[in-house]
Amino acid sequence: MSTFAKSLFVKYILNPFVKLPGYDCFGCSPNNPIGLRMQFYVKDDLVFCDWNPSEHYQGWYNVLHGGIQATLMDEIASWVVFVKIGSSGVTKTITVEYKKPVYIKWPIHLRAWLVKYENPIANIKVALYSNNELCSEADVSYFVYPEEIARRKFYYPGLAAFLNENDAYE
Repeated sequence: MSTFAKSLFVKYILNPFVKLPGYDCFGCSPNNPIGLRMQFYVKDDLVFCDWNPSEHYQGWYNVLHGGIQATLMDEIASWVVFVKIGSSGVTKTITVEYKKPVYIKWPIHLRAWLVKYENPIANIKVALYSNNELCSEADVSYFVYPEEIARRKFYYPGLAAFLNENDAYE
């Protein structure tokens, strides 16, 4: 857990998908050699991720590619659905506003929260910070499947699979 996450007293979210044969998500698989290998934390209504960019994800020299920024924000939005709604689904729309360049020399801090959920659509806000500055934001609209369908079609393992022992995410 990063120093940033520890300072906020956040809870680590387990990644239960690592048990699935062939699991290789570009965003969150810890075993994808070219992936982002994101890990997530939760505190209250927020889902967090700390991520360290590398030169492999540049657009302009020393600047994180905008498509990678969008991918980071799309991925964390799905984890909001997993742990705040208790299901899975697919991205319906994502609108990204790039405010400042994200330089690959600094760690990135992402925060995401559920703005509104009117079944089956979840609206999620994501903020991406680097060097203590808000660099980009996304509004993500997510189509959420009923849990039974999410379990059957998307291997959603249920909310308890994301929890550490006695933790409860509300």
